[in-house]
Amino acid sequence: MIDTVYYPEGAEYLEGYIREHALSEYLDLIRDSKAVCDIPVIASINCHTNNTWTEFAKHIEKAGADALEINILSLPSIANYEYGSFEQLHIDILRKIKQSIGIPVIMKLGSNFTNPVALIEQLYANGAAAVVLFNRFYPVDIDIEHLTHTTGDVLSHPADLSDSLRWVGIASSVVSKMDYAVSGGVHAPADVAKALLAGASAVEICSTIYRHGNAYIEEMLTFLKEWMERHGFTHLTQFNRTLNSKDIRGINMFERTQFLKYFSNGTPT
Repeated sequence: MIDTVYYPEGAEYLEGYIREHALSEYLDLIRDSKAVCDIPVIASINCHTNNTWTEFAKHIEKAGADALEINILSLPSIANYEYGSFEQLHIDILRKIKQSIGIPVIMKLGSNFTNPVALIEQLYANGAAAVVLFNRFYPVDIDIEHLTHTTGDVLSHPADLSDSLRWVGIASSVVSKMDYAVSGGVHAPADVAKALLAGASAVEICSTIYRHGNAYIEEMLTFLKEWMERHGFTHLTQFNRTLNSKDIRGINMFERTQFLKYFSNGTPT
């Protein structure tokens, strides 16, 4: 994944050099990965302007990526914010990229939307192949002894999974033709099954690899296979989305009403 980096006025040459150098390294990574992998290679970029997205996307497709995940993670925080403009930015960038490349385009969204489902519907209408829920803002913190800003824990936690399960469960029942991936909080092998039951077609993992190493991927896949065998499943389609918000047994479980059930008799139900 690569970022757009911004520099003070008058440093355009430095910005261009660093950007091109980072892009060149990333393109080499894609080519090298394609040379040794027999699985799809999905590139991911994080930029801000339409022109930068399009430029990077063309290079990435040419390098051999099978699909492109685009990541527009920012915080609209200006006082004169025009309602809907942040959502429209996602749609405009998607349209621009879709006009420039032929490989599937995946949108990775942040969790800072009033109604993610409405945006997902528009992304689907404009050709998005899939949506990833959610991108994660790195936590901020404050050092009270040195009176400075610092970072919180950069790795995700198991509790982060809840929001992704909630919105994948809701969105996959409303915008049912879209593919979904869960990102954030997938730490235990059972979390993979949870994500698929809620409506995801895939999961993204990162923090758990840092904690447990690459071999943990095989452990997760082994667990999923054994779990499927225990429940008589031979294919993902037999249980994928069976526990999203359309499931009558879980009606309203993705909304706040479960709070009342939790505390109604002092024990979770």
